[in-house]
Amino acid sequence: MTEAATQSPTPVEPSFEPLQGMRSLRVLARLLDYPTQELQDASGELIEILNAERRLGAALKASLMEWCQRLQEGDLLELQAEYVAMFDKGRATSLLLFEHVHGESRDRGQAMVDLMAEYSAAGFELDARELPDHLPVFLEYLSMCDEAEIGRWLGEIRHILALLTARLEERGADHALVPLSLLALIGAEGDVEEHRPQVKKEVPDNTPEALDAVWEEEAVRFSATSDEDCALQSAEGRRLAERKNAVHSDPVKIMPSAWSTAPSSTVVDR
Repeated sequence: MTEAATQSPTPVEPSFEPLQGMRSLRVLARLLDYPTQELQDASGELIEILNAERRLGAALKASLMEWCQRLQEGDLLELQAEYVAMFDKGRATSLLLFEHVHGESRDRGQAMVDLMAEYSAAGFELDARELPDHLPVFLEYLSMCDEAEIGRWLGEIRHILALLTARLEERGADHALVPLSLLALIGAEGDVEEHRPQVKKEVPDNTPEALDAVWEEEAVRFSATSDEDCALQSAEGRRLAERKNAVHSDPVKIMPSAWSTAPSSTVVDR
């Protein structure tokens, strides 16, 4: 990516580039958090930071800012109930990245160990309650990286982001705007279209009947004779793992933009 200072006759401090990226990625992380009064109170700040982000298209930024406005004005208990229904019931819209790839197999555990090693090498420490592959946590980590590293990681998980976007869109969730925005940063919004036919055929996994079936499946999994048997029982995890292995990990760049400074904030810099 060409340095912003070479795109404008007015000199710009190079440090503005990672600062702007850090703030916008942290905003996206906050938008995937469980709704709180703090989040509602910070909606105005989030809108300001999103408005200053030059790498996202005008229509996408407008949708994100309108969502922030709805968060600010919405009933908190209703927002929390909607969040639980969307992310805590069923696995199709899970915010745990490796669950979409590895299911419940041992490979997921090793993938998390490897990701934790990446975090530690970058000096990024997790709260004991957090899983390393939780998407908001992952975005916090990316906010510390340079653009080449951000592009590499988003390229690695683009298939997960596209599937998650399609599923959240199918359920009419504003949260779909976050993975869609991440895809937009690397010019990969079109990946979502590939998953829409599949998603339309999927049976919802967040109904009472589907949740009961999951409990029954878990009972069977505990009786498996080996870890390999357990992994084989996660059909979706196996299919997505096969898809991931078929994806080439080519270098991915963040979409270019004209850089500008962003207002100070206490919420996204926590």
